[in-house]
Amino acid sequence: MREVTRLPWSTLALVVANLLPLYGVVAGGWSTFEVVALYWFENVVIGGFNVLRMLVSAPDLQALLTRQAAQRRAAGLEPAMPSSQALGVAMHLAKLFFVPFFVVHYGLFTFVHGVFVVALLGGPPLGGLSLPWSQAREGGNGEALLWAALAMVVSHGVSFVGHYLIGGEYRRSTLPQLMFSPYGRVVVLHVAILGGGIATAMLGNPLVLLALLVVGKTGLDLALHWRSHRAPAGQAIE
Repeated sequence: MREVTRLPWSTLALVVANLLPLYGVVAGGWSTFEVVALYWFENVVIGGFNVLRMLVSAPDLQALLTRQAAQRRAAGLEPAMPSSQALGVAMHLAKLFFVPFFVVHYGLFTFVHGVFVVALLGGPPLGGLSLPWSQAREGGNGEALLWAALAMVVSHGVSFVGHYLIGGEYRRSTLPQLMFSPYGRVVVLHVAILGGGIATAMLGNPLVLLALLVVGKTGLDLALHWRSHRAPAGQAIE
């Protein structure tokens, strides 16, 4: 089963983006909340790039029809399928439903996640209900956090261009697959991050534990990144 080639530039960009929070913790005195707020903002970035993936998705229809015909034969069904032209039109029209639905669904998911981050690790709301990023930016490390957030955007942008566009993943990813592709990575990462962040905060934000939290997130991020880009053709790529 063919694997998608791993592009070293995306790995390098990911590591650099994750080294900035480590530097912030060691040299800038970042708190657990500021680190977790930055990682929450990364969820927003992931969602934004997934919208771009959905918009430019153009799977190889002939390969898709051949695969579906084989699946129908294996199930004992007649392999009569629509023409590739009709299927192509239907797929592009489907974006009018899938893209707004993803924006609303993922937006609510990210909002609720942000409320939990503030409630568990943040301070008092700033003039009402505030999300992690807006609250963290009010602190003394706001400018440094902004640069770290920009690095996150660049990292995901390199992956999008290198893997999805140049690597041809847009020809192997369908809208239903892309609809759910960010959730696995986000849930796995942030269950670990929240658990570690709460434990670190309860112990008074010790530097070593906070640095280990950042290093652990980087390692898990790399593992998920490599696994997703080794996905067989036809599977959604994050």
